[in-house]
Amino acid sequence: MGDQVTLHETITDGITVTDERHASHNYSERARRNLWLQMSRMGAYNEHNEIPIMVRGEGTRVYDANGTEYFDGLSGLFTNALGHGRTDIGEAAAKQIGELAFFPLWTYAHPRAIELAERLASLTPGDLNRVFFTTGGGEANESAWKLARQYHKMRGDLDRYKVISRDVAYHGTTLGALTITSLEAYRKPFEPLVPGAVKVPAVNFYRAEQHGDDFEAFGLWQAHQIEEAILREGPETIAAVFLEPVQNAGGCFAPPQSYWKEVREICTRYGVLLVSDEVICAFGRIGTWFGGQKYDYVPDIITCAKGITAGYAPLGAMIVSDRIAEPFLHDDVAFFHGFTWAGHPSSCAVALKALEILENEKVIENVRANQEYFHQSLEALKDIPIVGDVRGAGYFWGIELVKDQVTKETWAGDDAERLLRGYVSPEVFRRGLICRSDDRGDPVVQLAPPLISTREDIDFIAGVLREVFTGASKLNI
Repeated sequence: MGDQVTLHETITDGITVTDERHASHNYSERARRNLWLQMSRMGAYNEHNEIPIMVRGEGTRVYDANGTEYFDGLSGLFTNALGHGRTDIGEAAAKQIGELAFFPLWTYAHPRAIELAERLASLTPGDLNRVFFTTGGGEANESAWKLARQYHKMRGDLDRYKVISRDVAYHGTTLGALTITSLEAYRKPFEPLVPGAVKVPAVNFYRAEQHGDDFEAFGLWQAHQIEEAILREGPETIAAVFLEPVQNAGGCFAPPQSYWKEVREICTRYGVLLVSDEVICAFGRIGTWFGGQKYDYVPDIITCAKGITAGYAPLGAMIVSDRIAEPFLHDDVAFFHGFTWAGHPSSCAVALKALEILENEKVIENVRANQEYFHQSLEALKDIPIVGDVRGAGYFWGIELVKDQVTKETWAGDDAERLLRGYVSPEVFRRGLICRSDDRGDPVVQLAPPLISTREDIDFIAGVLREVFTGASKLNI
């Protein structure tokens, strides 16, 4: 699609105007004059096609300016883990604002950042005990690559600057994180990017080129693609490998256990840092606090954001192994990198409260109790001819749509546009479900509801998708 904005960047291309007296119409017109939407086709909105305006949230539901209710099936953007309207989280933020509105973490510290760093260290696997705060996930990944490069240089490995990541993967939009990202439509407008990006195949078992009949063997083969890339480029040039526990872009690719054990051994063998990008997956999204606890691996660095505050304030973090942090703790060495708003006192207070709620209200246990029910509810949709694959983990699932279940023939180009943007996305939205239609690989519908969602909520999601997919299967595309 070249430089064009692709489908996944919007949940909907708008709401057809039925009455200009509605509050949404006034908001939409004002937004079109002054507000630049992110990752959106601005030209898709006009006086006849309104920008959806969300004004209120309660639990797992949000409401637009016209009062229409929607189930938040994407947790905002994988963030609203505890749903909407938690006044107790707001009270934690207000209390902190009354004590200390702001102070930076540049040569200073404040109690909430210290407490949150301690809490995170208590939750992470292995020796990941050093916490460097950011304001979001892309910044956390940017920080991790910079840290990896400086770490190697301090050890005398001056040529280790390259980074390996998987095809189709998304790791952020700052220039460094964008280099790690593998989506051409995102990268091309901003080239040349930072030198050193090396790509390996995504862990897509549904379209496996090797070992398509053996999931564990496929995982080992995929891990060896990383080793081959290291050897091809030269181990002395590779700084880090960036991988998500469950890959978001492309539709929730979940690797087998064998994959992670082998990747960990490969990175250790060649002195390459393993960065686990858990911006989406951490804090219960896949049923554990962190991905390493689900797939039994300990990375050198974890990057995280989103669920750390349950969406109630902006915050991200890079959590670093003691071994990697050690060279920075002596003499006059410094990691000359930072962000003004990183570790903001109010954001840290919000995060501490969110983590407390996740634990005390057994929210992650809720995910584990319902994840198989969620999986089977989506698997049941395979009796619809266009439903090809269901994959993911916890409360993070992707449904790949195909032209033919037997041959796995996909939709592409204009056909994918007509299917996803022309029908699926507006129809699920019209029925009160917010999810994501994603064409960053083959066409996929993604779901990531709040972690407090019940089986009744899952039934609602599956019911809406059954209606929409059944209608889509009858289209002449």
